[in-house]
Amino acid sequence: MHYPDVYIGNIESYPDYSPSAIAKRQIDGAVVLTSAGLEGDQQAEKSYHGGADRALCHFPREHYAWLRQQFPEEEDRFHPPAFGENLSTLGMTEDNVFIGDIFRWGEALIQVTQPRAPCYKLNHFLGCKNLSPLLQQSGRCGWLYRVIGTGNVSGDRPLELLTRNSEVSVAQAISIAFNMPFDEEQYRRLMSAAGLSASWSKTMQTRLVQRKIEDFGRRLFGSEGK
Repeated sequence: MHYPDVYIGNIESYPDYSPSAIAKRQIDGAVVLTSAGLEGDQQAEKSYHGGADRALCHFPREHYAWLRQQFPEEEDRFHPPAFGENLSTLGMTEDNVFIGDIFRWGEALIQVTQPRAPCYKLNHFLGCKNLSPLLQQSGRCGWLYRVIGTGNVSGDRPLELLTRNSEVSVAQAISIAFNMPFDEEQYRRLMSAAGLSASWSKTMQTRLVQRKIEDFGRRLFGSEGK
């Protein structure tokens, strides 16, 4: 059984980048999970955050120990929910969670849709210039969910796997999308994974049409990555 810590946040302004709801706070007790996410949780820049396919963000708690080793001078920063996640657990990682997995959580049903794509805001928020590319290269990205059944949820209700609907793990999806050369066969494999988000399907289809991988610089480094 995997019991999640649960976090929500409000949009705040930051001097070095656009407004964000990356700063989260833990909540105890029951909260309503709607099709848009946890009641009271906000998302800025909705072209990249939130929406039906990205209603919840999950980041494995075990990654924080590894990150504290990578950035010892910033180790005090690396504790949940530093990555703006809604859910944090022990025992669920990119290797054993798969695209399309459906979990029961309290009264709700949620489905894994895609890995999280690390962005430059993590670099600024945590004071580590190369954090986002390191997460991407290491495969420690976390993943996102859509809500397919709403209801009350809480940290004392476990995430229970109901059905596995594809053979593509989140780790494999990260490798295919971010860390391997152009590979038409692997893009088609990823697109065939039941439950994959519309945005990731579009990205893979665009690669097949344009015969190239898009530039990651802007996402990973902001204006510095142009």
